Amino acid sequence: MSEEKDVLILSIESSCDETSAAVVKNGRQVLSNVIHSQIDLHTLYGGVVPEIASRQHIEKINQVIRKALLEAGVTLDDITAIAVTYGPGLVGALLVGVSAAKAIAFATGKPLIGVHHIEGHICANYIENKDLEPPFHCLVVSGGHTHLVYVSDYGSYEILGRTRDDAAGEAFDKVARAIGLGYPGGPKIDKLSDEGDPEAIVFPRAKMADNEYDFSFSGLKSAVLNYLNSCQMAGQEINRADVAASFQKAVTDVLTDHSISAMKRMGLDKLAMAGGVASNRHLRASMKKACEENNIKLYYPSPIYCTDNAAMIGVAGYYEYIKGTRSGYDLNAMPGLKLGER
Repeated sequence: MSEEKDVLILSIESSCDETSAAVVKNGRQVLSNVIHSQIDLHTLYGGVVPEIASRQHIEKINQVIRKALLEAGVTLDDITAIAVTYGPGLVGALLVGVSAAKAIAFATGKPLIGVHHIEGHICANYIENKDLEPPFHCLVVSGGHTHLVYVSDYGSYEILGRTRDDAAGEAFDKVARAIGLGYPGGPKIDKLSDEGDPEAIVFPRAKMADNEYDFSFSGLKSAVLNYLNSCQMAGQEINRADVAASFQKAVTDVLTDHSISAMKRMGLDKLAMAGGVASNRHLRASMKKACEENNIKLYYPSPIYCTDNAAMIGVAGYYEYIKGTRSGYDLNAMPGLKLGER
């Protein structure tokens, strides 16, 4: 009998519009990762409708958990602990996952671990990059968050910069809506940008005087809307591909510059990316070029692990578990949870 017993984490993610469950072995091996996406449903409304998202989670959560266990070839008896996203996110959506996780933990007597959603995104990098270990920097870019984080150790994070207003993904969605692309904006702008000239229109790049690592995309979004309005008032034809490409370049320039600047300042040589926008091809290309020029090793997950999924929560849950983190049955959804809080 081996001394080291495998740690199997059953993880649940329901912070927005994906209902997901996964089984993760020893923090790095994904045995299953089941995701039920609601994207087609919310596309009808041009964005996520919280009440609809919550109801869909209730309908799908048990099916998704059962399928995750089945695909992993394990039962609840084999599971070491239950990990679940408890914030940040939509409160109704979070409550569904938290309630399911608490019920399973109570019924099985297994430990319960509440996981921070952004920590999950950062930990997604450990799944395929077996050599990645702290310390490193991570750029978290998603629909709700834009953070530049110093990862000093597993489960230890320091936020160097964050958005003052719109997150990068949020800006993508709003600009996509303005130029008639619809929801979700990120992938559609990424695709349309291939046909456009990124130098066609000069959009602003915001810099914060009091913290050079903070982000602001509200002014950029307004500049795009003003450009579109001025063209319409003057009766000029709008080249949507040029607008998309120029907007996207402004975003990727800021994300890249801030990240590389932080790397140089702290003398680190490992940079990771995480979150839905981390799957943007133009951002990856921009970051890859900058990292090669500065002898920095770049890490990012496959697209399936960039968007919301339970596998990343299982990885984060594993490192919290071995650190001794445990949650009580009073664990509650915390929609405004900050990284580093518990």
